[in-house]
Amino acid sequence: MKTRRVAVLADSDTRWKWGALTANRIAPEDSDIRLDGYLLRGRATPTPRQLQEVGVHADSLSEVSAVEFLRTMAQEQYDVLVLALVGGGVQAILHGLKRVWEGRSDRPVVVTGYVGVVYEKLADGLLLRHGADLVLANSRQDAERFRAVYDGVGADSSSVTEVALPFLGGEPYTGEHDPYTVVFAAQPSVPDTRKDRTYLLNRLIQHARKHPEREVLLKLRSKPGEHTTHIEELPYQKLVQRLEPPANFKLVYGNMGEVLDRTDLLVTISSTAALESLHRRIPTVVLTDLGVREMHGNHHFVGSGCLASWDQLDEGHRPSPDEEWVSRQGVCADGTYAHAFDPTRERIAKLLGRPGGLPALTPYYTPATAPGYLPGILARHHLGVDGSPLPGAPAHDREPGPVRQIVRRAARGAYRHGVQRVAPVIRRMGEL
Repeated sequence: MKTRRVAVLADSDTRWKWGALTANRIAPEDSDIRLDGYLLRGRATPTPRQLQEVGVHADSLSEVSAVEFLRTMAQEQYDVLVLALVGGGVQAILHGLKRVWEGRSDRPVVVTGYVGVVYEKLADGLLLRHGADLVLANSRQDAERFRAVYDGVGADSSSVTEVALPFLGGEPYTGEHDPYTVVFAAQPSVPDTRKDRTYLLNRLIQHARKHPEREVLLKLRSKPGEHTTHIEELPYQKLVQRLEPPANFKLVYGNMGEVLDRTDLLVTISSTAALESLHRRIPTVVLTDLGVREMHGNHHFVGSGCLASWDQLDEGHRPSPDEEWVSRQGVCADGTYAHAFDPTRERIAKLLGRPGGLPALTPYYTPATAPGYLPGILARHHLGVDGSPLPGAPAHDREPGPVRQIVRRAARGAYRHGVQRVAPVIRRMGEL
């Protein structure tokens, strides 16, 4: 059996999870894979604890800047490259790769996509990802929307490939546990105000008091000081310190799948955890307490049959999802999940076997189509409009020494302290 070399570049814990799991699912079936992970250095670079929580094995794992990664890609030979980055990061890397692979036909198949529900910046995010060989859509609905955007601006839409979320799985829900367990899946940035987050926390605690026979869990994505895909200025861990929750209320971390193993009711605003829960046919509620609003992302679940309020849940409401809606979301609760990645594997196998190799990458955004936008996107990653490193760009030919590592950790800690402590204080002072 042939061994395929696969690289994943990720900029946060959730994107590493998506990228690494995707890499394992899309590799051609007739091959083993060697997985090399690269973590893009930045504010959300995963900590060792976050990486361990994801639970995906990589044969190698290293932290890099964009310039360092591009230098590596010019030297190393891979079969598949998965870009698990925010849209601007994908666009910058695509332009950098176009430069370092110029004149080279034996380049890897480049794959990108989204971690979960796409409920904002649809056109912006998609056009920033255009240029990859495959842009993965996690559902039939997303695939249709993605193609419509690309076709609408005159961009090639053939890269759009329907898959499913790579982290779905686990045993189907078969009945209530003892004790009956309610889990609220928190999100780092939804909602983002102290008032709204405190409201949700109080309602969760109120539910625990109203139902002392139940176990009520607040599932958190990260610990104080850690960052995930989004910045969290007001961690629930700090808000709960001012309250006195009952004994049946607990904070939990860890793999979402393991938490779902003991869940009887999953509650969230708009977390992708709702799709994981629906996939396993666990009763799932998307809250309406703060309104059904685009800024919260719960508008995505209109028609799902899952929308409900805490008042309804306190009185024992159990939602019944709409099967047609669920089937369009890539949830695959009907048992077809095992084949959801077959078309992607087939496309990659054909691309790898393409006579004469692969053509040059051709992103939609160029200095001609977006002269006022693209340079800023590239400059954030120290790249010029031709994809080459800007003067003064970080360039390290070896691992940073112990002093640089200490300084880097201290700077990252100071940034996170500023986001979570100083920024909220300044904001409140500005509102006086």
